Amino acid sequence: MPKKAKPTGSGKEEGPAPCKQMKLEAAGGPSALNFDSPSSLFESLISPIKTETFFKEFWEQKPLLIQRDDPALATYYGSLFKLTDLKSLCSRGMYYGRDVNVCRCVNGKKKVLNKDGKAHFLQLRKDFDQKRATIQFHQPQRFKVFILQLEGEKHWRLYHPTVPLAREYSVEAEERIGRPVHEFMLKPGDLLYFPRGTIHQADTPAGLAHSTHVTISTYQNNSWGDFLLDTISGLVFDTAKEDVELRTGIPRQLLLQVESTTVATRRLSGFLRTLADRLEGTKELLSSDMKKDFIMHRLPPYSAGDGAELSTPGGKLPRLDSVVRLQFKDHIVLTVLPDQDQSDEAQEKMVYIYHSLKNSRETHMMGNEEETEFHGLRFPLSHLDALKQIWNSPAISVKDLKLTTDEEKESLVLSLWTECLIQVV
Repeated sequence: MPKKAKPTGSGKEEGPAPCKQMKLEAAGGPSALNFDSPSSLFESLISPIKTETFFKEFWEQKPLLIQRDDPALATYYGSLFKLTDLKSLCSRGMYYGRDVNVCRCVNGKKKVLNKDGKAHFLQLRKDFDQKRATIQFHQPQRFKVFILQLEGEKHWRLYHPTVPLAREYSVEAEERIGRPVHEFMLKPGDLLYFPRGTIHQADTPAGLAHSTHVTISTYQNNSWGDFLLDTISGLVFDTAKEDVELRTGIPRQLLLQVESTTVATRRLSGFLRTLADRLEGTKELLSSDMKKDFIMHRLPPYSAGDGAELSTPGGKLPRLDSVVRLQFKDHIVLTVLPDQDQSDEAQEKMVYIYHSLKNSRETHMMGNEEETEFHGLRFPLSHLDALKQIWNSPAISVKDLKLTTDEEKESLVLSLWTECLIQVV
């Protein structure tokens, strides 16, 4: 049976790294998951492994298996989601394709068993019980703040990647991937991490009523290669304004594929060396698409209330004599880009601020047009130093901002306050 290959690997060729296995024993009951911040939640998810240890020893290097072999620890993640939650969610309105997929493996290939329209719990349960189908529940964060798993058991097999840290999903033939390098059973309360691209297969053991698990796929398209593609366009744009060689037209013969590619390669190599020299002396990298994409697809900050503090400014109106501080810093990106409202070669640089405060939790990662809307502000480049002051200070007086006039200072903080990005302290 073909196995799925997810983008993976360590990039090392000496063979598969061992799967680190942590076995825990109950000590006064399981630790509660901590939702105070994204970092504290992640740390509680992988406990007892420390975050620094995880990124130093396992991230993009080798699998990590945490097994909580004690009944007292079996519910470590269990309160987050269980199969019976599906019934109540169906009553709220879920649709095939958008919210759930029903599928099973037939002759080594994935077969989708979706109906049309609204999903009904009894039909899902019938497919689950009689056809042994897998129910894929999409974007669960729309209904739960965060989900991991576990119910039942799952038999997992991991294989050495054929393409280390591959960028694309693929299906590999049985004879190509060889034997599993790791094989184990996941039970309630367990956690498994494996690097992007690890070839894997999972199935529910025979005789088991069901198995519930959640796969969290993260950090896609954030490699050095992606970053280079994102920054190089801005670097070329700036260099071309100063270097006439880059503004010279390419030979007509090159378009007609008459001129030798060796000549073109030599010229391009020279340009790349010029760009490399310029890059080493650059203080501001023009990285736009990756930052915007990150903010556009990020969930809004967690709100324990009705979320009004994310959409409606509160507290005192900022004045010249006010002291202000940035809020929700982890959900804001400050970047410098060519003016996107101009299309000619004389584009001026502007300061853009993008944020996720007004992103919709209901349509998160659903491909809706609403998701393509950027929320934020733009300012003249002359405002960059003042914005950096706000970004880098725990709190700052408005009158101390590095702007020419008091009117500019008040206008800047008022714009940020209106977007709920700062508060008066």
